[in-house]
Amino acid sequence: MTSKTSTSSPSPANGGLTHFDQGGQAHMVDVGDKNSTHRIAVAAGKIRMQPATFELIQSGNAKKGDVIGIARIAAIMAAKRTSDLIPLCHPLALTRVTVDFQLVPENHSVECQAQVETYGKTGVEMEALTAVQVGLLTIYDMCKAVDRGMVMSDIRVLEKHGGKSGDWTAVID
Repeated sequence: MTSKTSTSSPSPANGGLTHFDQGGQAHMVDVGDKNSTHRIAVAAGKIRMQPATFELIQSGNAKKGDVIGIARIAAIMAAKRTSDLIPLCHPLALTRVTVDFQLVPENHSVECQAQVETYGKTGVEMEALTAVQVGLLTIYDMCKAVDRGMVMSDIRVLEKHGGKSGDWTAVID
């Protein structure tokens, strides 16, 4: 078996992407030489639904139980299992995961925001995004019997802190 040297550095040969080596082969980014720092990522998204579905969630009378409470637990569990779902993500020891849901009556939607933290060598953006998406998917799962037309949208990273690239905040229209 021959060994190929691979790089985690973006270059023109790999289109500027870090998850591909010079030959275009997928690989897990080497973070061994990076400094451990406090890493934080915040992600958000929303799910829109029919007014009657929104009322079921808001009133707490959904047939399957506390939709928001169960979605929160699912989102936290998802953040912890991100490396099991996304093939090239590093398994991380998360130090904090918070998930908040806001009911928005004006457009019959539920907004989800997750903040994930660790002290480590790589960021937690994927964990925050996974938490949001699974939280919203759980709402869909719990309410699909009454509303199959729910729409998840605007899933995005809002901010990240820590690491070599420092702080970043999304510019939202």
